[in-house]
Amino acid sequence: MKASELRTKDVAALEKEIGDLLKAHFGLRMQKATQALANNSQLGKTRRDIARAKTILAEKKRAAK
Repeated sequence: MKASELRTKDVAALEKEIGDLLKAHFGLRMQKATQALANNSQLGKTRRDIARAKTILAEKKRAAK
């Protein structure tokens, strides 16, 4: 997901997005553990998406204060 897409969302939507990404990352980790994950690069992509979303959420919370 692009940062510009995340910046258009409000705080509640960002928190929901982070929760969804964390669940997806957990599922990918379980697939990797059971040798079912074919594309290991998905783990890195979801990890970076989580970090990107958390960064933008922190920026929005800081700006609201």
